Amino acid sequence: MEADWLEILEECKDNVQKRIAPLLKTAKQPQPSLGIGAGGDPIKQIDLAAEKAIIKTLKEHRLSFTLISEESGIKAYGSNPRENYVTADPIDGTTNLTRGIPFYATSIAVSTKPELKTVHTALVADLYHDVTYTARKGEGAKRNSQKIAPSKQAELAEAVIGVDLNTYKAREIAPRLIALIERTKHIRHLGANALELCYVADGTTDAFIDIRGKLRTTDTAAAWLIIKEAGAKITTPNGKPLNAKLDPKEKLTFIAAANPKIHKAILSLIKG
Repeated sequence: MEADWLEILEECKDNVQKRIAPLLKTAKQPQPSLGIGAGGDPIKQIDLAAEKAIIKTLKEHRLSFTLISEESGIKAYGSNPRENYVTADPIDGTTNLTRGIPFYATSIAVSTKPELKTVHTALVADLYHDVTYTARKGEGAKRNSQKIAPSKQAELAEAVIGVDLNTYKAREIAPRLIALIERTKHIRHLGANALELCYVADGTTDAFIDIRGKLRTTDTAAAWLIIKEAGAKITTPNGKPLNAKLDPKEKLTFIAAANPKIHKAILSLIKG
């Protein structure tokens, strides 16, 4: 019998919430150093707890899979690990969580190969507000089981646009974004990129841009499918289809936009 991946990912999310609940009480306190994760960030106890909850859930379903995780890297489980690839960022927005900022998520994508374009099932769960975004290839995207669609906002001046500028390369990147920033009144960055992409998918915001070359595919794999299935656009900054190897060290850049008109306007303003 074929696995119902959407059901399994919902179960993973429930178990992540249960596992991290006791740790939330002390999340603001200084945490022990647990080394550096596969994605290059310091590992926190809460990240590991969330990852363990995901692995335990998948193992309970007796699944064969290769885990591609921001924390422990690439690990094979079961007798045929190439059967399924599970790409996870157990906690996206760990800094927000540890500072008490209510915007963090768990992100899990399932694919047939370690490649973005083969993702067929996805879940991004806002762990603070108990909001879950899901998508299955060819079936549209949902927010708490209700179908979602992106906004029709086409005017840059009125659009709410997310821009991630967190980088040591700010001097290189800022000039490429000035023309865009000058034309819009509502620039945002909320600190959990998977969730910010889902906000484009459901019409909360109108676009989200990351041209730093710093964001990992583990952050984006699930939201990529949710965006596409909702009917929004996500491409490279040159307007080409977005694809990448699924690996904690693999980085990408993108422009996600609610509709073709706003996508075209943003592309024309971002200098290559």
